[in-house]
Amino acid sequence: MAGEDSLFDLTSAHLNTGLRGIPVGTCRTSYVTPLEGVHYCGYPISELASLAPEDVIYLLHNKELPNLDQSLEFRNDLRSRGTLPSGIEEIFATLPKEGHPMDWLSIGIHALGMLGGVDDWREDALNLTAQMPRLMGLIFRYREGRVDDIPEDDLKLSLVGRFTNTLALDGVEHAVMNRILSTYLVLHMDHGGGNLSTFAGKAVASGKATIYSSMAGAMNALSGPLHGRANQSCFEFVKRIGTSDPAEIERFVRGELEARRPIFGFGHAGLRAEDPRATAQFALGEEICPDDEYFKTIRVLREVAPRVLAENPKISNPNANVDIASGTLLNFVGLSDPEYYTTFFGWARVAGIGAQIIDERCVMRSGKGVPLYRPKYIAEQQELRHL
Repeated sequence: MAGEDSLFDLTSAHLNTGLRGIPVGTCRTSYVTPLEGVHYCGYPISELASLAPEDVIYLLHNKELPNLDQSLEFRNDLRSRGTLPSGIEEIFATLPKEGHPMDWLSIGIHALGMLGGVDDWREDALNLTAQMPRLMGLIFRYREGRVDDIPEDDLKLSLVGRFTNTLALDGVEHAVMNRILSTYLVLHMDHGGGNLSTFAGKAVASGKATIYSSMAGAMNALSGPLHGRANQSCFEFVKRIGTSDPAEIERFVRGELEARRPIFGFGHAGLRAEDPRATAQFALGEEICPDDEYFKTIRVLREVAPRVLAENPKISNPNANVDIASGTLLNFVGLSDPEYYTTFFGWARVAGIGAQIIDERCVMRSGKGVPLYRPKYIAEQQELRHL
């Protein structure tokens, strides 16, 4: 650590930069490397993408992958925690449908805490993780006014299966939707300790707020267009392209750059290669929906955009990131409203943020926990004018 400390001598140049690159703690669940991207507890994400979400949640909480017996025991434990407390549906019935789904998700998490929290970091984190599929399904149903004949929550199903069972979309192959959503959740569960939503959730928890209040704060942080809502913006960007012709796509990309608009789905602050999470989603798309019009668009965009962006020497990573394909895959299985896409991001991130909050509250500093977050701000000195 002494060698690392010398790399981070703070100067005035670090002020008002959003803490970018400034170490503030340690993270036990994940880290990012420039070429292999995010790792969960030492495993590169490329090795985990096809695993069941339950097993990856176990990994984040226990820092090792489960064996078969541990996996079955953990799934049964989550099933025992999955029932929502009564009163959630009555609350959803009162919310304005014009509200963004992320606002509904934040309110729903707060409500779960008020109606069923037990004020224990570990128990509440696992309870919330188990309750998320049903909560997500009800957000869709109530926002869309589909409140008649909502299926009972089938706790025998997987986490993702409970969501698709609650959602009950017509004309959708549940097996295909479940596979795409399972992959999506695994790829988005964690991303180091310093991203905005995780940091916000841990900061709220440092004041001894509940898991539910902390997670609602994290979801509020995730909802902004510079963070989690980028996946919504990315699919809206793809829809605007409207073609899979390489020449037309190149003209579109250059036009967006000339107009000083962002090229969504490309670039990553910590990577210097294509995001392995993007690679995994492209591989899944090639298998499941290779002839989908939007997938054909992003397939070409994946080749064109990095080449055009690389012409700017200031761009250190012009390659595809995790957002480029996720909306296209979600749309293919019937989740066609991009406003909901960030809620899936939030659903996934509940697992990683919950595990990190447990670490910071119950494990760090020999179990004493990380102190209250209280960064120092420097008063800006202004010259007084004497009249």
